[in-house]
Amino acid sequence: MNVLLLEDDRGAAAHIQHGLSGLGHLVHLATDGRAAYADLCDRDFDVAVIDRMVPGMDGLSMVRRLRADGNSTPVLILTALSMVEDRIEGLEGGADDYLAKPFAFTELVARINALARRPQKTTDIAHLRAQDIEMNLLRREVTRAGRMIDLQPREFRLLEQLLRHGDRIVTKTMLLETVWDFDFDPRTNVVETQVSRLRTKLNEGFANDAIQTVRGSGYMIRTVG
Repeated sequence: MNVLLLEDDRGAAAHIQHGLSGLGHLVHLATDGRAAYADLCDRDFDVAVIDRMVPGMDGLSMVRRLRADGNSTPVLILTALSMVEDRIEGLEGGADDYLAKPFAFTELVARINALARRPQKTTDIAHLRAQDIEMNLLRREVTRAGRMIDLQPREFRLLEQLLRHGDRIVTKTMLLETVWDFDFDPRTNVVETQVSRLRTKLNEGFANDAIQTVRGSGYMIRTVG
């Protein structure tokens, strides 16, 4: 998954970034609140891990501003401010979860995974589209250039994730979590195999490949040619 980390302590940032990257997550580091706010406005992240006491704009003020803008990115506040009133202030300020420092890295990972699994507000969208590929979520139908494509349930969910993240890389870890409900890497090529099958069905009769493989990162579908 794509994670935004707002942390100005170099040691803490390196520890978290190294740990999450080792699990297959893409971590974008920001060291001040204004930069993190701009990143969250310009790009889509699956989860944001936010320290409260940072320069530029404090983490809680940044979260409040995001929520006022209608940005619903799941936010975990990770901070040394651990009093009950601090937790209440953070949660009422728009955070989805609150973890005090010092913390166990395994607990941080579990909380991030839990936030990423929460249903997103985009689930009320009935149609998804990228170039000549259209998906009707209500009818569970997929067409390419008007031609119906028969997909198995897992293939449908896989394509749905790629379409929802149009023009953005979807990592293997993200697909394992959202399509297979795995919180770990099973060390198999299940993702690669399923993507290959989906690609074959989508590309039959067409010259251009619908799914782009980004070597070492994941997969993506372009919304425009």
